[in-house]
Amino acid sequence: MSIAPGHYAEKQLLSRSGLVRWSHGSRFRLARTLVEPFAGTRLLDYGCGDGTFLALVHDLFPQAIGADVDAAQIADCARRFADVSGISFLTTDRLADATHTGRYDIAVCMEVLEHCPDDIQAGVLDRLRTVTARGATIVISVPIEIGPTLMAKQAARGLVARGGLTEYANRERYAPGELLRMTFAGVGTEFPREEYGGTGSDGRPSRFTGHKGFNWRKLQRAVEQRFTVERRLFSPMPLLGWLLNSQVWLVCRNT
Repeated sequence: MSIAPGHYAEKQLLSRSGLVRWSHGSRFRLARTLVEPFAGTRLLDYGCGDGTFLALVHDLFPQAIGADVDAAQIADCARRFADVSGISFLTTDRLADATHTGRYDIAVCMEVLEHCPDDIQAGVLDRLRTVTARGATIVISVPIEIGPTLMAKQAARGLVARGGLTEYANRERYAPGELLRMTFAGVGTEFPREEYGGTGSDGRPSRFTGHKGFNWRKLQRAVEQRFTVERRLFSPMPLLGWLLNSQVWLVCRNT
């Protein structure tokens, strides 16, 4: 199966930076490993972006749905996947239709929730609970932006920006006090996260956040209010724990 890479794949899996390729390649490999036991069931990729993950697991999930808030993104996916049977795309608002209630046996939501203001984040988690079947598995990944990892990431982002990767040139920056606060963050540590607004391709207003100030430990508490967290993993170096990794993974059960 040949699918033209989308813009996220171009920046991540096909990046000129070996560090970026390694980090994101590890992320997608782990995601595939986590969903592989559920091959052949009904898969939802919530926040599917350019459809990279669905392309990587099409052999496992010949029938799958990708959902994204951006209508233009969904239109691009539909165009690039036009010759791929069994994979379809829709905007996330359409998941509110009753036909999706309890429909999915496994859902993934990767690198999405860190971009959601608190109220939208809660809505996404509630939607995932609604559209997945009782006993379904939900795989959530978000970046680690606290602890020593934050220091390492900020340094790495600066290095790759100086190496010519323009997507990192306008990266979020921390004041010294902010950096210290999040480096030594506890479960509830936070500071007001900057929200960005705009108009989506469908003309509707949108609100989102960057990575700055995101605390995955706070998110985990919100996840635990809705799901049973059965496993917690880290990538790209699983044995090193959350202090020296880039992403955290919560493998959950809808009970």
